[in-house]
Amino acid sequence: MANTPTPHIGAQPGEIARTVLMAGDPLRAKFMAETFLDDPVQFNNIRGMLGFTGTYKGKRVSVMGHGMGIPSIGIYSYELFNFYDVETIIRIGSAGAYSRDLHIGDLILAMGACTDSNYGAQYALPGTFAPIADFKLLRGAAEACEKLGIRYKVGNILSSDVFYRDTPNVESWIKMGVQAVEMEAAALYMNAARAGKRALTICTISDHVILGEDTTPEQREKTFTGMMEVALSLI
Repeated sequence: MANTPTPHIGAQPGEIARTVLMAGDPLRAKFMAETFLDDPVQFNNIRGMLGFTGTYKGKRVSVMGHGMGIPSIGIYSYELFNFYDVETIIRIGSAGAYSRDLHIGDLILAMGACTDSNYGAQYALPGTFAPIADFKLLRGAAEACEKLGIRYKVGNILSSDVFYRDTPNVESWIKMGVQAVEMEAAALYMNAARAGKRALTICTISDHVILGEDTTPEQREKTFTGMMEVALSLI
């Protein structure tokens, strides 16, 4: 623990739980801490990336923002896994649907994460790495969705490095069965694999790339509570 506090997380050893739920928007993490956790204590505010530790039904858990994109979640999840003794990270994010079977408010449980990022090149593997979720977490999330009556799909997603793409090529991903697009899961899964830890990405559909459905920033911050309940059921 000699590396703590890290350059990006100001917590001292022991201030972060073994399970961390992470949201791209730090205000969503704050909302979650204030809504679901008992006695939340803030452990981070560096660069406005809010983090809190509290309890949920008597179990200790932390929630924290991770920012936008693979470089950002790559830094935060690496520090949590390798310097703060975190065993499990569950990303609770938003995604744009590709599948016509998904609609606003549905959940996508990311079994795998394709990517157009070069993040995996650092491992110097003699081939292409397939970033996947922890199966126990994935199965538990699907069971929780069934119990809570939440519409969901399990499948492959795309972790894209680009939001405003100059030459969109959505159809190529769709024909390969990719269900939705976001910007972080692949790096989270790679960091978990390298550290020998567990990770899962649960995303709420915030817009539909094909059908044109959309939500507001406030809705994305405060109304995606279904995935929060599912994630909390896994701690």
